Amino acid sequence: MDNDALLALLQADGDIITERLDHWARTRADRVFFHYGEDRITHTYAEFGRLSDHIAGNLAANGIAKGDRVSVLTTNSYVAALLMFGIWKAGAVYCPVNFGFSGRLLAYQLDDTAPSLLVTDTRLLPAVNDVAGQLQAPPLLVVYAPPPNAHDHVADVPAPHPRLHTLDWASLTAEAKRPDIQVGFDDPANIVYTSGTTGPAKGVVQPYRWMAQYTFGLRMPLTADDVIYSDLPMYHVGGAIANVARAAWTGCEVAVWDRFSPHDFWRRISSRGATTAILLDVMIPWLMQREPTADDRANTLNKVYLQPLPLHHAEVARRFGFDFVFAGFGQTESGAALSAFVEETAEGQGTPAHLYRGLSHTEVKEVAALRGQPVLDADSVTRKGFMGLPTPFCEVAVLDEHDRECRVEEPGQLAIRPRLPGLTMIEYLGKPEATVTAWRNLWLHTGDAAVRGGDGMLYFVDRLGDRMRVRGENLSSYQVEDMINQLSGVRYCAVFAVPSEEGDEDDVVAFVVPAEGTRLTVQDVHDHARTAMPKYMRPRIVRIVKDLPRTPTNKIEKYKLRKQILDERGHSPS
Repeated sequence: MDNDALLALLQADGDIITERLDHWARTRADRVFFHYGEDRITHTYAEFGRLSDHIAGNLAANGIAKGDRVSVLTTNSYVAALLMFGIWKAGAVYCPVNFGFSGRLLAYQLDDTAPSLLVTDTRLLPAVNDVAGQLQAPPLLVVYAPPPNAHDHVADVPAPHPRLHTLDWASLTAEAKRPDIQVGFDDPANIVYTSGTTGPAKGVVQPYRWMAQYTFGLRMPLTADDVIYSDLPMYHVGGAIANVARAAWTGCEVAVWDRFSPHDFWRRISSRGATTAILLDVMIPWLMQREPTADDRANTLNKVYLQPLPLHHAEVARRFGFDFVFAGFGQTESGAALSAFVEETAEGQGTPAHLYRGLSHTEVKEVAALRGQPVLDADSVTRKGFMGLPTPFCEVAVLDEHDRECRVEEPGQLAIRPRLPGLTMIEYLGKPEATVTAWRNLWLHTGDAAVRGGDGMLYFVDRLGDRMRVRGENLSSYQVEDMINQLSGVRYCAVFAVPSEEGDEDDVVAFVVPAEGTRLTVQDVHDHARTAMPKYMRPRIVRIVKDLPRTPTNKIEKYKLRKQILDERGHSPS
């Protein structure tokens, strides 16, 4: 396709997410948009539109202008979603914060983002108070206090820190006129933090068109009859953009819970008739561990995104009756540059006919063909790391260390080049050198190793450097090492990943060298991790050692430590 055709394809459903929500609020006012399962709150498009309009008006009335940053730190996905759309409608920038962060991690992100306003909830106010005294420029604070009948109500709420000037929640949500703000496709919409491999985490500044590109393949086979299920956090692009924003683009319902529950998953799917969901790696073995029954296929899910695509995807899909499975490559910086659809079951052999909603098999294939996306047979996708083909909007290459294109089946770094402006990140916030390095030679370097197979498909090989993936989160050894080194009695440490014994993700390992004269224990490290780090960041394996193996140039030889753990587990290094 030429650039005009590509632009028309992308803009067929609109370029700006708030315009799509406005469209459905006018044309499908009474259709359900947002269902919050934790407290059984349901809003139509018109209702959700009005509520987010009020937030936008109050943000503007309190001095939040176009381009200002608003940080959101809450466990409540409903509150986060309302704020997200209100922030966008005010022309401000949505800056979600991982609700597992506290102390050093939280203070760093707030200082790095430098928001004009911070919205948190009563559960997390103590964590904000703990760092308020050290913040360089404390933002205006709004605290959401859940009502007594809410699942997250807190009875005893501390007062905000004296350094924090506050605005009450009612003032943010009271009826107010939406400001007349216009945004362009390349204006900043979000700042989402990703792990830093050799330094602190980086804030990825995403423009509005990034969201259009990121959701394009996922919303392609959906109609207003579909229901998107979401249990991913709203600080994650998967929850906020791939699920909630995708629903607003499509004009369908999104049913949201705050977190995944293997015990309640199928009840939730049934309660809303969900037709599509994103299942991250660790979720799949938890669902498969349940004893099989004759009713496993008796559910409404027919289009499911498995990330990453497991080798036994056909077994998973046929057990639970998934008609189609999506695969691909998604990233905070580059969006979704690779994708594919896998037809797992023949029509009528997956989701039972009386439960099936949305496009038929034939219609899915027709839509995919019109938009240049492959639909493959399940039995043809048998290689680990399958990511599919580039979307129409991006060039994709596998490059060597000199940015020369690798040969077929030769591993290299996955790199992406957009065909239209505004499709990928604008920059790493406040880190021009890191931005230039990522964009060297006009390619956006993903930091992931891949290979182009003999079949033309792209396959994931490994994470480059010291990046790890745990519970759907990317993190770096630098982050974990930095947090462990804050523990009194630690001289230094080495952190790395080994393959998890459950699923295709990683287990975090820490080798810790105590300071002289201290009696540091493994339990000390685990206790520190529990108080200082979110759960996904905590090392599963800790070793206390006298010293670490090093090269002649004094670099720690992590590969030797990794081999030691793999040998203990009875595995050979991959």
